[in-house]
Amino acid sequence: MPRFEGDLRPHPSGRYAIVASRWNPKITNVLVDGARKALVDNGVEAERIDVVRVPGAWEIPLAAAAIAQAGGCVAIIALGCVVRGDTRHYEQVADGCSNALMRVQLDFHLPVANGVLAVEAYADAEARAGGAMGNKGEEAALAALEMSDLLKHWQKTTA
Repeated sequence: MPRFEGDLRPHPSGRYAIVASRWNPKITNVLVDGARKALVDNGVEAERIDVVRVPGAWEIPLAAAAIAQAGGCVAIIALGCVVRGDTRHYEQVADGCSNALMRVQLDFHLPVANGVLAVEAYADAEARAGGAMGNKGEEAALAALEMSDLLKHWQKTTA
């Protein structure tokens, strides 16, 4: 039986969108930098990377859906940071954002890499934004590259 998987190979002409919240900028800026670097290091020309900033994680899925609907984008990388507080707001935002990003991905048949951190404490976010746990923006960008390549390959195979 054939085996299919994507490679870290950029689409030859497609655009990559990074949708990032402005909330918790010390974290999200590092995530965006990591995602951009991962894309460029793997052959995506900088001019084919769009960075779209939204107020917070709650707004990321709407921007992602608008980008997906407009077409021309081969993958979306969603980046943000939601830190648990004293209320249920954390769960509502983190879970709502994650579920909506999955819906965008499935509705538009477009890879949407979820790099929105949902952490217990700010130190956990720092560890995942260039700290001891790496850079989740970079990881999300690599997943987006791999999935966009897999889908491109799959479309050619089944055509």
